[in-house]
Amino acid sequence: MTDLCALFGVSKQAYYQYDENAALAKSAREAFALQFIHDIRGLDPGIGGMKLWYMYHKKFGCDNPIGRDRFCEIIDRHNLKVRHKIRKPKTTDSTHGLPTYPNLVRDFIPTAANQLWVSDITYIVIMDSDIQYHFCYLSLILDAFTEEIVGWCIGPTLDTLYPMEALNMALKRLEGKEDVQLIHHSDRGCQYASNEYINKLKSYNIQISMTESGDPKDNAQAERINNTMKNELLKDKVFRNIDEVVAAVSVAVDFYNNQRPHMSIGMLVPSEAINLCGDRNMKWKSYRLEAIKRNQQLEIPENCLLLSSSQPLTGIRLGK
Repeated sequence: MTDLCALFGVSKQAYYQYDENAALAKSAREAFALQFIHDIRGLDPGIGGMKLWYMYHKKFGCDNPIGRDRFCEIIDRHNLKVRHKIRKPKTTDSTHGLPTYPNLVRDFIPTAANQLWVSDITYIVIMDSDIQYHFCYLSLILDAFTEEIVGWCIGPTLDTLYPMEALNMALKRLEGKEDVQLIHHSDRGCQYASNEYINKLKSYNIQISMTESGDPKDNAQAERINNTMKNELLKDKVFRNIDEVVAAVSVAVDFYNNQRPHMSIGMLVPSEAINLCGDRNMKWKSYRLEAIKRNQQLEIPENCLLLSSSQPLTGIRLGK
């Protein structure tokens, strides 16, 4: 109590003489507790409310401090609760019993656009309040050669409807193209194994490829774009509703496709690589790709501009 009175510039005796000013005394004790919370959080930003209460009571218990319930109420009222660690939702359900397909891309290197699309679903957090949250889900389809996001959709659930919307967006880029030989690669989730999704791929004569285990490396490119989207393009953004997510992702996709240079395609932007082909002139080293190139011979599609004619053209072509 001595510290409390010193904070407000009065003596203990003066404080106890003013019983009629109970409201002022209550406000003073609350302000003191609030300052204590801020001081401890300055040393330990993640410390929880219950530990704060025990520290407060241990230090000021003999000076008639405020009670535990009111202490917790102060934390709540001033939005000082520590956010709980967000529980990551499961986006892949492989226990569906639907037909699945073998992995066709384990040793495959695309040499042009529209030879290999990779797809995946990830979650994005929507904060209902500072402590309450729920999820929406982003379905992405990436062209593995150009690194362009060719299809995307945000959905409030994991229903197949939303990956289908992403697929329909991607399929528009095939309009007017002939002799397209394309592989669609995904995990074995129920959305990608559904009859609706599989039948749509077959109607376009697209080969179907799926991962054969839960190893993220089996769909590494899709995992990487998920990480880029969430931890770079949408980094530190707080969303309060799904409309905000859709607007932010739309801007992010446009920037990624048309302005952001990519090390995997010689620091071009994805939209610049659409009509190119050949070795991608990667600015980082992939031991997996090097091993594949050593063992297989690449055939370059006709009527396309070489992305890097100075590089040795070794690898494989779709369908070989």
